[in-house]
Amino acid sequence: MQIALVHDWLNQYGGAERVLEHLVAQFPAAPVYTSMYWRDKMPAVYQTWDIRTTWMDRLPGVYRRHQWYFPLYALAFAMLDVRHQDYAVVLSNKSGFCHGVRAGDTPQVCYCLAPTRYVWEFDAYAARENMPGALKVVLKPVVALLRRWDYRVAQRATTHFVAISTEIQERIRRYYRRESTIIYPPLDVERFHPAPRHADYYLIVSRLVPYKRIDLAVEAFNRLGLPLRIIGSGRDRAALEARAKPNITFMGYVPDEDLPDLLARCQAFVFPGREDFGIAPLEAQAAGRPVIAYGAGGALDSIIEGETGAFFREATPESLAQAVLSFDAARVDPLACRANAERFSVPRFRQELQTTLTRVLNPAPELHAR
Repeated sequence: MQIALVHDWLNQYGGAERVLEHLVAQFPAAPVYTSMYWRDKMPAVYQTWDIRTTWMDRLPGVYRRHQWYFPLYALAFAMLDVRHQDYAVVLSNKSGFCHGVRAGDTPQVCYCLAPTRYVWEFDAYAARENMPGALKVVLKPVVALLRRWDYRVAQRATTHFVAISTEIQERIRRYYRRESTIIYPPLDVERFHPAPRHADYYLIVSRLVPYKRIDLAVEAFNRLGLPLRIIGSGRDRAALEARAKPNITFMGYVPDEDLPDLLARCQAFVFPGREDFGIAPLEAQAAGRPVIAYGAGGALDSIIEGETGAFFREATPESLAQAVLSFDAARVDPLACRANAERFSVPRFRQELQTTLTRVLNPAPELHAR
């Protein structure tokens, strides 16, 4: 089938881009429409894709400072018209405004990574980003306008919502008043394998930004004195390192090929933030290791409490530290972790997505009462 893929932006690499890679692998002939594309920053393989950008790609400084232009993304996608391209379906990979593309009567499947966070949860977003009070006041009317636009385009009869988790399904219902099906993001299970022996360290793999709540883990392990390794970088790294005691090691960037071994040998994986889904805990489970996670968000879908991990219920260092102390990782069966991760495999994702697209294009006839 002729498919168009739509993605919010391509200037940084994260979970949304990993999902996009799987979509392109499943539909290699599909063009990728996006607001802007930073070729030098993104993986080299992207240069082999048919990527089509909007006028935002030419704005000064947009690659490095894309947040400055956030009121314009809705406009860019509202102006992006694919009605005359003869697509059978438009598939948007959405966390921002890309589902606003003009598709006319063409069915659109919105794979919703999240309803636009800085529109629907603006106060929490502004607090995490330490946004100045004066700027919040200025932006409030803009955010209200964007919220009305976002809601309106979500009401299109041709749009079908797919959520990445129970958490996102509930938010789609709350903010958009739309129902959705759930298709969990894909996990490349075969990259990971359990190890015969385990070291004494706990592990985090994350971008070091405020909403990931790495600060909770740093404070908890400062108190525990247990070895914690943190892989990843971000704007919070210097502040976190300044607070950390010697038992906490910041490893920065680690090549992808080294991650499976580090995951397979850790005592447990630590996941302190509330995530829309979160693929890293599943990577740890695919490597046979349990996860200690904040008991909210997507972690509730991917971790089996008492079997493949444990939850801490309050977003405090004390609650996390207590969960670490009370959890016996040695009693966890690595094969149970692996089996749970296999529920989220790439073949499963592809089959469920294909089934959804087929149903959208060939809806069952309505049954009318006699």
